[in-house]
Amino acid sequence: MFQVFEDYDYTTGTGERVANLRSELIRNGFDGFLVPRSDEHQGEYVPAYAERLQWLTGFSGSAGLAILTRDAGAIFVDGRYTLQVREQVDADTFVPHHLIDHPATRWIEENLRPGQRLGFDPWLHTVDQVDRLTKACARVRAELVPISANPVDAVWRDQPKPPRKPIVVHQIQYSGAHARGKLADLARDITGAQADSVVLTLPDSIAWAFNIRGSDIPHTPVGLCFAIVHAMAKADLFIAPEQLDENTRDYLDDIATLHEPSALLGELRALGQQKKTVQIDPAWVSSSISKTLSQSGATVVHGKDPCLLPKACKNEVEIEGSRTAHERDGVALCRFLCWFNREAPKRRLDEIKAAKQLELFRTETGKLKDISFATISGFGPNAAIPHYRVSEQSNRKIDEDGIYLVDSGAQYLDGTTDITRTIAVGSPSDEMKDRFTRVLKGHIIIAMARFPRGTSGAQLDVLARKPLWDIGDDFDHGTGHGVGSYLSVHEGPQRISKLGHQELKPGMIVSNEPGYYKAEEYGIRIENLILVRGAEKRDGEEREMLSFETLSWAPIDLSLIDPSLLLPEEIDWLDDYHEQVHDRISPRLREKDRGWLADATRAINPKRRRKSRGMFGFGRQ
Repeated sequence: MFQVFEDYDYTTGTGERVANLRSELIRNGFDGFLVPRSDEHQGEYVPAYAERLQWLTGFSGSAGLAILTRDAGAIFVDGRYTLQVREQVDADTFVPHHLIDHPATRWIEENLRPGQRLGFDPWLHTVDQVDRLTKACARVRAELVPISANPVDAVWRDQPKPPRKPIVVHQIQYSGAHARGKLADLARDITGAQADSVVLTLPDSIAWAFNIRGSDIPHTPVGLCFAIVHAMAKADLFIAPEQLDENTRDYLDDIATLHEPSALLGELRALGQQKKTVQIDPAWVSSSISKTLSQSGATVVHGKDPCLLPKACKNEVEIEGSRTAHERDGVALCRFLCWFNREAPKRRLDEIKAAKQLELFRTETGKLKDISFATISGFGPNAAIPHYRVSEQSNRKIDEDGIYLVDSGAQYLDGTTDITRTIAVGSPSDEMKDRFTRVLKGHIIIAMARFPRGTSGAQLDVLARKPLWDIGDDFDHGTGHGVGSYLSVHEGPQRISKLGHQELKPGMIVSNEPGYYKAEEYGIRIENLILVRGAEKRDGEEREMLSFETLSWAPIDLSLIDPSLLLPEEIDWLDDYHEQVHDRISPRLREKDRGWLADATRAINPKRRRKSRGMFGFGRQ
């Protein structure tokens, strides 16, 4: 099993850990300390040794920040975790706040006093973050002070060691482009930015640029390393030697100079001594790296990580690989849905049994390298927690009428998948059908969207929300995130959300996942991955238009749909999608499962004349 279900109940010892950390701060002359959920590389997912936020507070979400002072504590999370944080964290010690409605900068201004010193680990905060926090402290005449040795590490007695797992070459048959060519393209970007070098810290950027993969982070195939790419198409890669076998070392020696990770600061200082101009991305590079460069004499210029856009815009090999991976994954998911349909009425299932069975079906493809994130397997009230993590303690039996939500994905060499299905157990209520259908309408609107080149995800996000807005409801997460190619399941800069200001470009893969969550009762989400591509030109159109191609293939639960709420074109889309699911998946299923799939993909209106699949974003162009 790639997923584990042990309980990480850090809450029980919160008091002792908080007391020890406060003592450490007082000993070093600090009035408070910032504890983010990040590591030195600033990626979304972190290894066990960097889970300082969870260790201190009990919160296990993928994004958050805690502030601990001598007499107060606060934790800041986004809308995905507003329910989860209250279940996992002792609110008397760390008061929960929504990081948009009540950000950490406001808390600092409300709680710090003149002359107080708020410490932070400069490796764990980006340049942009430190700038905002410094200004907030200055407004109340407090001081934000870097701490060279993280005080959490000083009191975390059984802190895990940093991972040093093998690094492997990602072969050209999957990457579609040689690393030497990628580095040459990056060098041209660096020259165009009038810089001599660029520092890369994001694990997936480095993995993409050098065509390497690893397993230092659970469910994300990357290694933890740093890189400096120079305008002369040369590169320095900072990676632990024990992670490289002979073949991988020979491969990397041909495209980069290899260094121990501990050599990074020395190389940065050397660039400064040579008066080089070095580009960093202030949204992703740590304050420590930026300060080392500037203090050594380098000219530091700010610019976007040059890997982000080319990595997001998949080449034809990666696109075809994703299509293949999604059809393979669709078979596994359809086998699971058929199994669930057969087993759930027996009322003997629970959330963990379901998650294990889904992983088993993916394993039986013979191609599974890992799951792409811990499966969200939630029934009833647990389904109302958008990023719920099932554990042995929270595991809920599926033994009554209600809604089961499963959000899961896989890592295959040819693609990364992420798909969510919401399934009725027993007889759903009229309210459940109404909300499910409205979520489905939002999903279909995005899937069918045609939009002019230059459109951002933020401009499309509203489309998915309107069916819920019509009845005064909404969902408190983005409609979609970017997805990598055998990389991170959450990839930037593309996304469909209120904050998704990146232009959507052909080759980008994003999720389409509107939802609805009724606290303490049930949750609904419908998610497919979609590919941005050119749209067929229609008569009279003057602008170049783009559209989406749906990549994910699994039935959408017909028992939760109220057809009276669907427009004719929405019914056409759903019927056509289900026909595609049947045609693609049925031949690859066992005979006993084909009858179930035929029924699960039956047309809502079988008499309606089917339209061109190209209109609905199916098929390949």
